[in-house]
Amino acid sequence: MKIIPISVPTPFYVGPVNCYLIAEDPVTLIDTGPKTRAAVEALHEGLRRARFRVQDIRRIVLTHAHEDHCGLARSLRDEAKNAEILVHGWETGHRVGRLEYAEHRNLLVRAGVPDDEITAMRRMYEGVREFADALADDEYREIVDEEELEFETGTLRVVHTPGHTPGSCSFLREADRTLIAGDCVLKRITPNPVLSPDPVDPTRRFRSLAEYMVSLARIRSFAPTLVYGGHGEPIDDYEELFNRYLRAIQERQAEVIRLVPKTGATAWEIANEMFPGSTDVHRFLATSEAVAHLDLAQSEGKLAVEISDGREVYRLA
Repeated sequence: MKIIPISVPTPFYVGPVNCYLIAEDPVTLIDTGPKTRAAVEALHEGLRRARFRVQDIRRIVLTHAHEDHCGLARSLRDEAKNAEILVHGWETGHRVGRLEYAEHRNLLVRAGVPDDEITAMRRMYEGVREFADALADDEYREIVDEEELEFETGTLRVVHTPGHTPGSCSFLREADRTLIAGDCVLKRITPNPVLSPDPVDPTRRFRSLAEYMVSLARIRSFAPTLVYGGHGEPIDDYEELFNRYLRAIQERQAEVIRLVPKTGATAWEIANEMFPGSTDVHRFLATSEAVAHLDLAQSEGKLAVEISDGREVYRLA
């Protein structure tokens, strides 16, 4: 099975995104890049170098539905004429309705984010979503954990790896233990456990960091020989990366607990202590990081939480 990486530029701070062409029947593209002219040109050039055209693509598979990974899915499907789009059912970013604003706002209010900051985050998100076309429910097919995507010479197994988003998926070629992991595994940065409603009960918060740690352990159980990430270089020593991630999570946990004063603090207050001076999208990501670690510490009995004026206040247990 020939896996061809195609680097596609993005307008985001994370830099280029890696898309992956599976160069055998049915020709499949994993992730697409954002909806920009530069991304379209880079993707076309990458396909040309591999001696393919968009019209050859029969499947577009999404690791998750962030704009830098799913933005061109609809336009590529239309250009290919006969391609289907596949994504896990717990993803929401690609849908016409997207995530209901009220659900996301409730999570930010509970995290202690002030109203003016929530409004600014909303404006920021409205700008970001311009980099992806939305899909109606009948324009994609849901994939499920353990499903096998068949190719001429083998299969890729769908591995549900929630954490970065609820529906994040990786794709395992068992013959040589090669894994395409999207943003679940990145060589030089630790993925952000993005604040999200629970896909089963949107009134609750998705426990992103706890789920992410389970996903990392599940990947470890495959003993992958090579992991292709959504950004940066491939990883050929997953065990080293796994232990580095684990240390980073433990160190951040200790930092978060140290920052909780005797009087208690909200996730927003902890985020501002951890990342002073953060701006733009980083304020939302800082809040996501704080919420994820506070949730994990609370689930392990290290912190207690109570509701005060609709906000969650964390205290030492």
